[in-house]
Amino acid sequence: MKTLLRKLGVCAVALAAVVGLGMMPGGAHAQDGKLRFVMVSHAPNSDSWWNTVRNAFKAAGKAMDVDVEYRNPPNGDLANMARIIEQATASRPDGLIVTIADYDVLKRPINKAVELGIPVITINSGTEKQSAELGAKMHVGQPEHYAGLKAGERAKKAGVTKFLCVNHYITNPASVERCQGFAEGLGVKLGDQMIDSGVDPTKIQNKVQAYLRQHPDTNGILTLGPLSAHPTIRAVKELGLDGQVFFATFDLSDQIADAIDNGIINFAIDQQPYLQGYMPVVVLALYDRYGLMPANNIRSGPGFITKDNLALVKKLAGTVR
Repeated sequence: MKTLLRKLGVCAVALAAVVGLGMMPGGAHAQDGKLRFVMVSHAPNSDSWWNTVRNAFKAAGKAMDVDVEYRNPPNGDLANMARIIEQATASRPDGLIVTIADYDVLKRPINKAVELGIPVITINSGTEKQSAELGAKMHVGQPEHYAGLKAGERAKKAGVTKFLCVNHYITNPASVERCQGFAEGLGVKLGDQMIDSGVDPTKIQNKVQAYLRQHPDTNGILTLGPLSAHPTIRAVKELGLDGQVFFATFDLSDQIADAIDNGIINFAIDQQPYLQGYMPVVVLALYDRYGLMPANNIRSGPGFITKDNLALVKKLAGTVR
């Protein structure tokens, strides 16, 4: 506390910090006395999209002078993720950042953290309503149904009538919301257009090719991230459909950016993951130090990346975008 007061230097701000900190339960600080925040995501190690979130998480930790730890289940197993949240909670961090990949599976460990007085911010997956029900301070992410809806509306204007949604994480409600929103944007019901592709790249490619062969009237494709987009790009090329079928995807990578540049992908739906990794650290630091908390959730997307704005985005792909 003395160190904090010396850093602040301004009596009025110091007093506010003392009052704010006095009202909040203390976590287990890192050995260097800094605040310590833990992020637990559902992402398997193979999902490169999360590199941007991790980059932002580390950058925010440095900027806010706090220690940060990123944890995840290597293969994306949600039961393992629940255990990781329990372990993180037991270490009594000053803040916990989690994804709501499956509300039912993760409800108990997240509730436990809240009950212990650990401030929790949810990011990326799940809804703002679920975040509030869990007792989290706020949610930082993209409203997935709305993002899918806006993407579907764009596809409808381009003439798409029948589509394929390649869902590589079908147990995650947010992924289903993306497909559902897209269908509603087109004005159709979601049915067998959504396939459970799994996460193995070869299997994804084979399933996409099989579906397109069986449904030759499909004139639109939606993938939900690089994990499904990359093999789908290969499938489209192998079938000779590159540039012939409307192709949209969520999220961005170097390969997706190249596909947009080459006319294979029409647009990418950008949820601005850097904000999802950066903003929770800023908010938690301000909360722990001064008792400050924004009144609203932070909606990081959707934004749309097309050929028109690709140049700047491409320079930053994989790091900030």
